[in-house]
Amino acid sequence: MADQFVPHVVVTDGAAAVKFYREVFGGTEGEIMMDRDGKRLLHGEVVLDGHKVFVSDEFADEEGGSLRVPQKLGGTCVRITVMVNDADEIMRRAVSRGAVVKMAVQDMFWGGRYGKFVDPFGHEWGIDQEIGQPTDDEQRAAAEEFFRRQNAVKHDD
Repeated sequence: MADQFVPHVVVTDGAAAVKFYREVFGGTEGEIMMDRDGKRLLHGEVVLDGHKVFVSDEFADEEGGSLRVPQKLGGTCVRITVMVNDADEIMRRAVSRGAVVKMAVQDMFWGGRYGKFVDPFGHEWGIDQEIGQPTDDEQRAAAEEFFRRQNAVKHDD
């Protein structure tokens, strides 16, 4: 059994990314290892309520790298969702530091206050604040209403 699931994001400016994630999510800086020249981040950690996110700069195949930044991929294929106490405040801090809103924070059918943003490094984040615990029937009805409204908006375009 694993003690912790640790996402690892690869970016174009590791030091700036560690700062962004620390400031936006209110985390602390963990271990930081720079390359010999002090220019690229080999390994960085942001600790969020005891949970780690690893951050590093991109390295070429010949340097032992195998991961690519979202800009080279034309986007990211994952979203990291963080459970937070104040989704609106997290979104405000992210946007004030250069993130782009993909979905405004709103009350959702599952009992969360949820939104999405893309950080300045190309990674997508979901922020989810628990605001209620609907029953299965309440959640099902709220989901139907949510998707009905979504479809109505699409047809109004």
